[in-house]
Amino acid sequence: MDTQSGCPWHLQHESTMLAARIVGPVAANAPGKQRESLLTTSSLRGVLAIGAVAVLAACTSTANMPMAPPVPAPGSGYLTDLTPYRIQVGDILDIRLMLNPELNEEVAVRPDGHISTTVVPDELAYGRTIPELTAALRQDYSQDLRNPRITVEVKSFAPTRIYVGGEVNNPGEFINVGPTLTLSQAIARAGGHKISGDTHEVFIIRRGPNDVPEFFATRYSAVIHGDDAAADVRLAPYDVVYVPKTGIAEVYKFFNQYIQQFVPVSWGFSYLVNPGSSTNVVNAPAP
Repeated sequence: MDTQSGCPWHLQHESTMLAARIVGPVAANAPGKQRESLLTTSSLRGVLAIGAVAVLAACTSTANMPMAPPVPAPGSGYLTDLTPYRIQVGDILDIRLMLNPELNEEVAVRPDGHISTTVVPDELAYGRTIPELTAALRQDYSQDLRNPRITVEVKSFAPTRIYVGGEVNNPGEFINVGPTLTLSQAIARAGGHKISGDTHEVFIIRRGPNDVPEFFATRYSAVIHGDDAAADVRLAPYDVVYVPKTGIAEVYKFFNQYIQQFVPVSWGFSYLVNPGSSTNVVNAPAP
């Protein structure tokens, strides 16, 4: 077992020998045997890609995983043991006073995280729970009202935004209402990672204190290979998930941009047409 890739040795050996199995019949020039077809470079690449996907798929083992139950256990899912909701920028709050209905109003949480009401010109709302904001407003209103009875309700929740870029099929901004997405959910929203994506080096860019960006490594490969469910971390609002290229993809990009564009390389090969004749070698450049 390869501790880095998690693939049994025989699967890695088969992936290594896959090219030889495909190219071997074409490269062999047995005397007296006439060639009837030409394997082009494009078709060779296609077969190799299919074989690589098949071998990589075999590297995910479910032998050590428990069987999924027919029905989820009671209380399972993300709705259990959630932390109290904290007010976000853009939330619409419904503030009601039972004994003073004339002061009922809806307010929006401003970009600076504060709200303004008829009685209170400025109060911090962002990051607070509903009970915390209710207690703060009760203290503010008590300066003008005797024993104010206040309730605060979130009438509409501001959607959270997650960004996914790099080697994914549909990069972009993804809007979600409710709990933020997990790492695997965000990449799934982006259409999944490409074959050229390095699943071992996926990282997160997050805005930290004083709006300073921070980098966080992930173990996304442990999620997709079924090694550790805890590696599927939950994202924060406005996180950027980035899937970089693999080293092989970077080498191919460099070769294509800086070498092949300026120094055309012939991928042709020779094969026998009529063994024994005076003209029996054909040079076939790849298309």
